[in-house]
Amino acid sequence: MSTMQATTVRCPSCGRTNRVPAAAEGRPKCGHCKQPLPWMVDAGDDDFAEVAERADVPVVVDLWATWCGPCRMVSPALEKVATDLAGRIKLVKVDIDKNPRLSQRFEVQAVPTLLILDQGETVARQAGAAPAPVLRQWVEQSITARKE
Repeated sequence: MSTMQATTVRCPSCGRTNRVPAAAEGRPKCGHCKQPLPWMVDAGDDDFAEVAERADVPVVVDLWATWCGPCRMVSPALEKVATDLAGRIKLVKVDIDKNPRLSQRFEVQAVPTLLILDQGETVARQAGAAPAPVLRQWVEQSITARKE
C-alpha cells in the first residue's frame, strides 16, 4: 500500500468525485457508476518507480517545467487525452526542475518531453507541444503498436 497522496477526480460519466491513489494495481473506476476514471498524478525522483514503472496500464509521462510556456499549453491537452482514454492509460507529470535525477535519466534536452512507458519500458518519445487530437493519435498508435 502506498503512502502517497491520492488525487480527487470527477467522473466524466456521472460527475461524482472520487479519490484516486497515485499508485495502485488495476485501473481506477468510479465508486458510483463503475466507469473508468482518468488517472492523472504527479511523481518525482523518489516515487517514480512505484507510480509509473509498476503501473498495469501504459503510462504517458509529461516531463515539464513551471517556466515553460509550451508545457502550460500541452498540460490541458494531455489531461483531455487522459480523460478520453480513461481506463486505458495513466498520465504521470514530472517537474524536471524538482526532479533532476529523472531529467538526467531520460536525457531531457527540451520541455515538454513526453514518454510512453509500458511495464516500465520506454516505447515512444516526443518533444514539444501538440494539440489534444495529435497527442491522442500518438498515444493510441504507440500503445497499439506495442501490443502487436
